[in-house]
Amino acid sequence: MGGDHLSQKGVALARKVGQGIGPFDFVATSTLPRAFETAVAMGFAVTEQNELMNTYGGAVEREAPWPMPYFHYSEIVKQEGMASQYAHQLKGYYLDILERIPQSGSALVINHGGVVELGVVVCLPEADFSDWGDSVDYCEGARLFWDDGHFTHGEVLHVPK
Repeated sequence: MGGDHLSQKGVALARKVGQGIGPFDFVATSTLPRAFETAVAMGFAVTEQNELMNTYGGAVEREAPWPMPYFHYSEIVKQEGMASQYAHQLKGYYLDILERIPQSGSALVINHGGVVELGVVVCLPEADFSDWGDSVDYCEGARLFWDDGHFTHGEVLHVPK
């Protein structure tokens, strides 16, 4: 299912996952075609695309190579290196999205392995990720909850096998 564009198998998976979620007030994807195509296959119009979520580059990759469990990403973000700086950029973007949706609204963000995990762990710095398991697979991620000006908790979202 990798590559520049979503395969037929990827379209089928995105349709399956999209049936059980939404609606969303805001949908953001990376600028890579397969992320945009995933949102559309899930049944959602894309509000915005952002290059920040495409990939995180060599310096971050050396500190936070994908795939790793969420717990390892959380430890890397605490070290305040390049991966931490990138993760904080993601958090800033997520906060920007939250300012653009209604108070009780919801947003869907579609990006890629490694980017997902770094974005989640930086938003929940006090969370225990030891039971969140391994890295994300296709159409997997996390749900973050927001209340009273901060992220309160999250849950990992896996595609049933």
